[in-house]
Amino acid sequence: MGRITLRQAAQWCGGYVEEKYADVTFLGASNDTREIKPGQLFVALQGARDGNDFVLSAMAAGAAAALCTRRMGDCPAIYVSDTRIALGEIARGERQRLGMKVVGITGSVGKSTTKEMAATVLEGTWRVSKTPVNHNNDIGMPMAILGMPEDTQVAVLEMGMNHFREMAYLSSIARPDVAVIVNIGTMHIENLGTIEGIRQAKMEIVEGMSTDGSLILNGDDTMLRNLTGTFRQKITYFGSDPDCAVRCIEPHQEENRLCFRVESMGASFPVEMNLEGMHYISDAMAAVSIGLQLGVAPENIRQRLGQFHNLEGRQEILQVAGYTVIKDCYNAGPESMAAALQVLSTKPGRRIAVLGDMLELGSCAQAEHYRIGRLSVKRTDMVLAYGPNAPRVRSGCLTGGMPENRCRAFQDKTELTSALLRFAKPGDTILFKGSHGMHMETVLEAFLADKAEKK
Repeated sequence: MGRITLRQAAQWCGGYVEEKYADVTFLGASNDTREIKPGQLFVALQGARDGNDFVLSAMAAGAAAALCTRRMGDCPAIYVSDTRIALGEIARGERQRLGMKVVGITGSVGKSTTKEMAATVLEGTWRVSKTPVNHNNDIGMPMAILGMPEDTQVAVLEMGMNHFREMAYLSSIARPDVAVIVNIGTMHIENLGTIEGIRQAKMEIVEGMSTDGSLILNGDDTMLRNLTGTFRQKITYFGSDPDCAVRCIEPHQEENRLCFRVESMGASFPVEMNLEGMHYISDAMAAVSIGLQLGVAPENIRQRLGQFHNLEGRQEILQVAGYTVIKDCYNAGPESMAAALQVLSTKPGRRIAVLGDMLELGSCAQAEHYRIGRLSVKRTDMVLAYGPNAPRVRSGCLTGGMPENRCRAFQDKTELTSALLRFAKPGDTILFKGSHGMHMETVLEAFLADKAEKK
């Protein structure tokens, strides 16, 4: 049964609803007729295809009503001039009506992992809802809010952007009580111009916050420690620096367990997590800071993080037919690529890196791919690079001293897969990594299928 009436939603977004349908209710929203669930609001977005054309299909699939720009038969609907903007306005109204606390998380790298860690920490103390995977933009985040249970006490929202003013818009909808910036890196520099521009765009998250909100920042990130300007919100730093309010000490890796100690406000407690890679420390410390900010007991934080399991596709380590496979195909930037190569370097056997291009780097793309090639020399035994910038990765490998027969560049994914199947041998550890748009998971799937056939 729905909870938001079309009358209420129309008031929030300035739309029109026929009186006979004004008391129809919905819960949740979707813009995809293939995935819509009974009782949801179908959002007819305008893109390559006109979403209005799918209204009747959505109703047949069980949608309670539609948000659209023109009438498509006699069905429950809210009529607006811009469905994208209207979706945000409806979500803004529902966020206020629910009255929950909101934690907004952004950053160049690791925001999805931090969101999952934070939700894990909070779930033992609060009734928590979180944004699903990939629901971090001006479509996904509002839809996530509209689907949250009535009794949600804390909403943990991942907030992404790649242009100026996008974060400000998301913040105006979410109105975070706690805002977290995990780091500032080079992702999206193509659209934002400079690292300073990226920081500026991320800092827009404060615009929707109240003056009594809390801003949690990575104190080990120089771009965040060296902020200029005056902020109304209380700022809390986490990190290894002695000046950080939430301090990480004694970080180390014990086989497949990540270990560190937290010191904050007189409390001191150890944390052990089932993760590999020191780069996860900052994500975990952000989650710790969120937990402490919202009153979670240190012992509960420790226990909950000890139970944490990473998302699928984020440095999953698989054992397949005598091979160790590191599945890290969700996304990639210079920082996360370097971190993945570091994890690979700790593994046994020959280490093969299958690397897709890092996207949205603009004028920095060639230099960053070359740098990753140079970095690969000491951390891998073989590099198979794929994409327009693959030659730059290979050039970096060669300049760093890797033999020609151990670094290859491919423009064809079929050729890449064939080469991998020829070169790989049982006992190897193989990393699959690249930006989401490179779809490196297809190479991994082909590799796994081949090994399954030969069992």
